Amino acid sequence: MKCHYVLLVASLLAAAPTLAQSVVSLGPAAPTVPATYSVQGRVTEAAGKKGGGLPGVTVLVKGTTIGTSTAADGRYTLQVPAGSKALVFSFVGYVTKEIKLTGQTVVDVALVPDTRQLSEVVVTGGKGKVAGVRIRGVAAGPPSKQHQIGAYKSYDAAGYLPPAPEPGAGETYAAIAENGFRAVGKEPLSTFSIDVDAASYSNVRRFLQQGQFPPRDAVRVEEMLNYFQYNYPQPAPAAPEPFYLITEQAQCPWNPAHQLVQVALQARKVATEKLPPANLVFLVDVSGSMQGEDRLGLVQQALRLLAKELRPQDKVALVVYAGAAGTVLPPTAGSKRADILAAIEQLEAGGSTAGGAGLRLAYRVARENFNREGNNRVILCTDGDFNVGEQSDEAMERLITEERESGVFLTVLGVGQGNYQDKKMELLADKGNGNYAYLDNLDEARRVLVQQFGGTLFTLAKDVKLQVEFNPARVREYRLVGYENRLLAAEDFNNDRKDAGELGAGHTVTALYEIVPVGAPPTVDPLKYQPAPPIAPAATAAELLTVKLRYKEPQGLTSKLLTHSLDGAARPIEKASENLRFAAAVAQFGMLLRQSDYRGTATWDATAQLAGQAKAFDPDGYRAEMVRLIRLAEGIRSAPTDYGSR
Repeated sequence: MKCHYVLLVASLLAAAPTLAQSVVSLGPAAPTVPATYSVQGRVTEAAGKKGGGLPGVTVLVKGTTIGTSTAADGRYTLQVPAGSKALVFSFVGYVTKEIKLTGQTVVDVALVPDTRQLSEVVVTGGKGKVAGVRIRGVAAGPPSKQHQIGAYKSYDAAGYLPPAPEPGAGETYAAIAENGFRAVGKEPLSTFSIDVDAASYSNVRRFLQQGQFPPRDAVRVEEMLNYFQYNYPQPAPAAPEPFYLITEQAQCPWNPAHQLVQVALQARKVATEKLPPANLVFLVDVSGSMQGEDRLGLVQQALRLLAKELRPQDKVALVVYAGAAGTVLPPTAGSKRADILAAIEQLEAGGSTAGGAGLRLAYRVARENFNREGNNRVILCTDGDFNVGEQSDEAMERLITEERESGVFLTVLGVGQGNYQDKKMELLADKGNGNYAYLDNLDEARRVLVQQFGGTLFTLAKDVKLQVEFNPARVREYRLVGYENRLLAAEDFNNDRKDAGELGAGHTVTALYEIVPVGAPPTVDPLKYQPAPPIAPAATAAELLTVKLRYKEPQGLTSKLLTHSLDGAARPIEKASENLRFAAAVAQFGMLLRQSDYRGTATWDATAQLAGQAKAFDPDGYRAEMVRLIRLAEGIRSAPTDYGSR
């Protein structure tokens, strides 16, 4: 069945010029492209006459997929087709606003904070009764779609919603056993692979935007940390390494008796025109589960954005899979944008999901057009719901591990909800020498594929591993915050056959250690029958730790070693760099969302204040957005819903 679909799509593409000529022949004045005009303006918060600009607001032409998002100062510019009726402005935590178009070229909008979602929810039912959720202040009849919570759609005869489903029901997430404290006397080495994925943060944002807390295992603190840009220094132009290594220590904000150590990498930024040529294969899931504007529709918008970034030296192919797999667009030069966009436009969803067959075909196309001087990559767009061929995580891991030996990297773009298979997609990106992002809206697609074009698609270093050795004269215990599924054995550090993470152009990697200094109360009482040799405490001038790092060139087989030591005393958290303070706020946010046993004295208010005081560097407005999400999460946690208190 799917083979027929692929052949039909291919025939439509082949016939596209003929079809276009037929349309033109119907009338000499018939336009082939609708006229457009430019609309610009600024979106602010309606907190007063001079409300601040809102970054990241989605601006859409009503009834179309044409849209943009506001810049850091709230400004936007959009090409609008002639005859468009309205613009729709939407943003998490604010009431969606629609503005009629009458030909005006400037549209300024002030959005009002949406408090109804939290203040109008009450729980009904008492002891021995089934609890339900009702919306107050709504006229007779079911509440409007704007007032629905999460995925609730059906109401009983009395107008009550049924009990809330567990957030993330039907979705799969890998179980996370949170890192605990390790005694330096027994385990002086901490070894892990870097992780530049950022899918968890945008997925968490999706849940909060829908008025729900995310499942605990959907919250991966390292991906939240690495979602944001940090103001780290660039490597020196003459430096042989493609990145700069940064370390810093300060007082731990959620446990003042402890210290917080930041270990970070800043990859060299490379101008788009100086990046090597790209050999890209778009692999798009067009199965039935991908139907919808938040799935295949969003993928098409994302690929259109990426197509506009391609250069003449780049090549792109388009492979699709449902019940079977097929090539819709053979490798095509980036300069032939019309052909690429036409192929993207033809995609429709339907059928079962042969993900394994699609991956094999995409890798084969990439191998056949392999560019030894360029970047070779498959870009998989899916909700991860594979049900034909290889389905188990083990089978998919074997497949992708075999394919990565070709030197082709993998980027995974996840979409959708309800049946979202995060566990499988994270595994594919991890084992496929790649990265993983979740697209919850058009603005996220633009961030991943346009603003971070180089980091997402161009690898500077692969198999990047970190190993930290702690000085027992200064550190009693340590705990790595996050990175639970990236931990490595100590001996893996020197094993060049052991796979690890990739670092893209301009990417940053941030890791935090919570450490118990010598002299602070231990987390575990001293042993009675196993006396340890006494260790004299060292002065603060002594080294606290040493970081070792290994990495390979993108097509290299042998790793290179770097070392870096950190000494000195920990500063009060308020005197730490803005980079460390904001990273600490992100970690606190993640621990609160997970209800972590290690969150100490962290509170929502303290986390919002810490983040709010560390956003002077916020080029795209995402730090300000996180402050709003923290406040939104605080409101959801305090709202009396049957899933809000866990």
